[in-house]
Amino acid sequence: RLTYEEAVEEAFGLFHWLLLAVCGWANASDAVEILCVSFLLPTARCDLQLSSSDMGLLTASIFLMMVGGYMWGYLADQRGRRKVLVVSLTVNGLFGGLASVAPWFWLFLLLRFISGIVGGSIPVIFSYFSEFMPRLRRGAMISALATFWMAGNILAALAWLVIPRTWARFSLGKLDFQSWRLFVVLCSVPSTSSAVLFKLLMPESPKFLMEQGLLPIKQMFSGSVKARSIVLLIIFYCISFYYGLWMWFPELFARVESSGGSPCANVSVPSALNNQSCYPVKTAYMEGFIIAASNLPGNIFTILIMDSTGGKTLLACSLIVSSLSVFLIYVVQTKAQSLGLSCIFSGVSVIAWNALDVVGTELYPTQLSSALGFFTGVGRVAAIMGNVVFGKLVDSSCTVPILLVSALLLVGGLVALLLPQTRQTELT
Repeated sequence: RLTYEEAVEEAFGLFHWLLLAVCGWANASDAVEILCVSFLLPTARCDLQLSSSDMGLLTASIFLMMVGGYMWGYLADQRGRRKVLVVSLTVNGLFGGLASVAPWFWLFLLLRFISGIVGGSIPVIFSYFSEFMPRLRRGAMISALATFWMAGNILAALAWLVIPRTWARFSLGKLDFQSWRLFVVLCSVPSTSSAVLFKLLMPESPKFLMEQGLLPIKQMFSGSVKARSIVLLIIFYCISFYYGLWMWFPELFARVESSGGSPCANVSVPSALNNQSCYPVKTAYMEGFIIAASNLPGNIFTILIMDSTGGKTLLACSLIVSSLSVFLIYVVQTKAQSLGLSCIFSGVSVIAWNALDVVGTELYPTQLSSALGFFTGVGRVAAIMGNVVFGKLVDSSCTVPILLVSALLLVGGLVALLLPQTRQTELT
């Protein structure tokens, strides 16, 4: 008789590549759902008459997946990975799409809130996927799965094909359905289509079927896993706070396009905001697209060396280099320099996320997939705080949150050195 690891190694084949495509599309849907808000901000700001504080609340709302992340992880441990993925992705896409017809900011915010708080199944996707993977291939395959976040990022960055177009504007009763609303509808398609694919094509995790059971969440902070849980909690917080900067990239570049100089050079001048067009020129969106595409080298790098180097080393090094690149964004003085460093940050930080995805699935037993959901929830708290801080300070002191992001990334990189090495370990 074969062990579980031997069985999945023998069975590796075409199904696993189909699994990668389906799980990858679901991972991409998470990126689209989160990042679409940042690309519609310059236009929705005018239509919904938003202040910078309002925009901070809006970008923070999607990160309320923190509750959904733990809830779905908990249910996945009891009811199965596949069922949870179908339901959560359906609800996430449905409410994300309904937000497109909200005539008022408070209703738009509420629907995005529901989409976020009920969504958040991405930790389950990584647990589900890893349980099909043989030990010697797991690092590379999970890194390949994480690469689909870049695909979703690029899809969201294609906002320049929709939002600036006047043909996408029409009346829907009393609602002026502008192009940014059509963009919101399009961004809900990946989630709903992912739910259909899981329902029609994917089986339940064999590892879950073998070892159904439930561990209390308190076991994450007891025994041999206590120290690693504390370290991961710190890392997830530090790495996720930077979403405050990431979500504001399109808005900062729109301001650069309007006023010139670095992203923080003129944001404190009221006229810089007043002179912005509700439909920024295409280059403001193209810059977001370029930053998204700069994930590619980092993704290829992690796929090639994850299994040989291990997640711990890649995680620590990439967080430290990311910290330096963010600090230099604050220092530079020209638009070209800001864009270049933003691309470097994008390419390096994705290595940290890919490494964290691998490490997170290997540090805990199969029955505790809710652990990754819990830590993702901690990260969402940090993301919300980062977005609120940027919303409050972007008009007056945007250097403060940028330097804070840099400092937290450095702390996360140093703390990551305390993690155990998990390269090519067997799932328990």
